Amino acid sequence: MDASVQTVPVLIIDDERDIRDGCERILSRMGCQVTKAPDGRQGLEALERELAEVVLLDLKMPGMDGLEVLKRIKQSWPQVLVIVITGFATVETAIEAMKLGAYDFIPKPFQPDQLRLTVNRAIERLRLSQEAERTLSDLHTEKSRLRTIISALPQGLMVTRTDGQVVLINPAFCQMLSLAPQTAPGQEVACYLPDPAACQMLRRVSAGEGGPEEEAPSLEFSAPGERHLLAQATRILGEDGQGLGAVLVLVDVSAFKVLDQLRSEFVAKVSHELRSPLSTILLQLTLLLGEGAAPQAEGQRHLLVRARERTQGLISFVRDLLDLSRLEAGAGRQGPREVRLEELLRVVLDSFSTQAETRGFQLVLDLPPEPLPTLVADPVGLESVFNNLVANALNYSDDGGRIEVKARVEDGKLKVEVSDQGFGIEEEKQALIFDKFYRVKNEKTRFVTGTGLGLPIVKSVVESLGGNISVRSKKGQGSTFTVVLPCAQA
Repeated sequence: MDASVQTVPVLIIDDERDIRDGCERILSRMGCQVTKAPDGRQGLEALERELAEVVLLDLKMPGMDGLEVLKRIKQSWPQVLVIVITGFATVETAIEAMKLGAYDFIPKPFQPDQLRLTVNRAIERLRLSQEAERTLSDLHTEKSRLRTIISALPQGLMVTRTDGQVVLINPAFCQMLSLAPQTAPGQEVACYLPDPAACQMLRRVSAGEGGPEEEAPSLEFSAPGERHLLAQATRILGEDGQGLGAVLVLVDVSAFKVLDQLRSEFVAKVSHELRSPLSTILLQLTLLLGEGAAPQAEGQRHLLVRARERTQGLISFVRDLLDLSRLEAGAGRQGPREVRLEELLRVVLDSFSTQAETRGFQLVLDLPPEPLPTLVADPVGLESVFNNLVANALNYSDDGGRIEVKARVEDGKLKVEVSDQGFGIEEEKQALIFDKFYRVKNEKTRFVTGTGLGLPIVKSVVESLGGNISVRSKKGQGSTFTVVLPCAQA
């Protein structure tokens, strides 16, 4: 085994224990020295105790999310290579992670070979960097050293003067824009960049507009060969603080664009192909079961009832799939406005009162004596969160139980707990219940219908509001889902 692999320390930061343990087994067999952390705060503490060279980082975690952890890692340890792993891989998150300095991106679920390949690539990058440092010490001039570094960069690179004239481009830049390999600098940016908006952005940064404290601007544009590129421009300052020009970095995000388009097309096709015929079938079954329907044999009626239930389940599945797609795309939400959480929770519980009374449930709303702070949020999305949680509490409990919704202010945040006395969730399955399409299946839940999309929708809405959701549960002893939201006076 290569000695360089054996000495590479790797840190895994992920709130899913199965992912942490699985990655540890794979990387340990490769000879890596593996450390694990269940959240971002403990991951940063582990780096302070013993610096890792490669970090596997989950984007979606309770508390401090992965993008914030990535930002702090790159600020304190810029030499560390961070590989982002997440089950919510979209173009937006990938681009944001790249802008913050991520080395690579692996969408969940991933195969062991994919993990090994990506980590080996990072280790090879470290080895080449170490060799480059030794080699650079032998180079005779600063010019040859700079040329060697820039030519080896996988990202496209362009450097300009304050007047917008290009003074340097690297081979990756020429390849991304289908320019001839021997293309030389010396002309204005428009001679190299095909996108007018990208040219204007680079000219503005080169001229020093916006000031040094302004965040480096970025944009996406299409390039020859059906490429989609992310361009980010950064101002170059001299030792005296005067602007010398700008550097433009190009990253190819074409693969993420293709994946995002395929996902959108799949959702649209499923919705179109299923929604209309299922709605027709449901209407026909409802008419057959109504008072004015032709008489049906008693032995056939239960088949019609079952068919109607299954059809309603499929329509619910399509609706949930569309809701989740719109949430991930940032569409389909109302604008934020004042929300009184007490009133919203009362409306939610009132909507379930008839169902709860029929099944002998006791619905309890526990509010503090003093008024809760006003939330500024999308009221429809917030109501869907607690509708889903209360519906789950009813569906996954035997008749006659108690369901309690408790709201409090803790540490400057709104905390809402939805507790039941139901079937409970095994500890090893609690990390999976927020995954799309996952449903807990056992002898108690096999008759419960559902899509496996309710909790992913809840998590997506809560995180879009700047909050987080967690669960405490024991099999046979019920569950408590906790939603924590930032509270701000309107």
